[in-house]
Amino acid sequence: MNALTIDVEDYFHVHAFEGVIARQQWHAMPVRVVENTRRILQMLREFDVRATFFILGWVAERFPDLVRDIAADGHELASHGHEHESVYKLTKDSFREDVERSMAAIRSACPAAKFQGYRAPSFSINETTPWAFEVLESLGFAYDSSVFPIAFHDRYGMHSAPRFAHLVGPALWEIPLSTVRAIGCNWPVAGGGYFRLSPLSLTTWGLRKINREGQPAVVYLHPWEFDPEQPRVLSAPLRSRFRHYVNLHRTEGRLRQLLRQFSFGPVNVVFRDHFAEARVVPAATGAAASAP
Repeated sequence: MNALTIDVEDYFHVHAFEGVIARQQWHAMPVRVVENTRRILQMLREFDVRATFFILGWVAERFPDLVRDIAADGHELASHGHEHESVYKLTKDSFREDVERSMAAIRSACPAAKFQGYRAPSFSINETTPWAFEVLESLGFAYDSSVFPIAFHDRYGMHSAPRFAHLVGPALWEIPLSTVRAIGCNWPVAGGGYFRLSPLSLTTWGLRKINREGQPAVVYLHPWEFDPEQPRVLSAPLRSRFRHYVNLHRTEGRLRQLLRQFSFGPVNVVFRDHFAEARVVPAATGAAASAP
């Protein structure tokens, strides 16, 4: 079984557009995240598949019904932070505040929410932020899924990290984004722009290669990637627009193909043996880490 993960954010939250859409403008932007996330939920119902939804606190605060809909379908709720700020731009204390705020927003929408997982916006935990793992473990998380073990991206990557699940604290697991090893490098294979740009045959080859190594793949997507009709941010740099808009019309069809060919589940099921011993933190003091 492979892990299917959805980072619940809107098109105007992405770092590719942060230079042209200020955080103060978010409230005035046309919202697409609710409709797009429900589109994904409907597809997963068709295939009877559960996934992990890393939910941005900003979204949870404004659309609590969406959080409840995700939980009602049996999916794992996890944190994507609150303000979609890169971790390496935060201090240890401000990072803790951002994560705690996201947890509070999700739990306000769904009081029974129990947290095991966190994913940083734009996979922004790297070699400069080892304290992030300490914070997450202290808040009771069982795993982080923020590390991309690649070396050549301009925004993220921790090339020294292992490719597969490993401990980054006494009780905190890192669940890295999936890569395949070729020509002496790790190559991203299973999500986002790589999923939209690469031929589907390359993605399926990569997932099978990872499975033949005896490992589950970790696939990630965003609701805005299912929305070719979303507003165009024409003031963004050309490279940012290419990354964001390339092949949006192919995302849904390609995911349907993967759902037909592979077995998928949420992170807390796929990797449950890794963190079965994770401690449980009472809701009043932090996140509860428990598998369903």
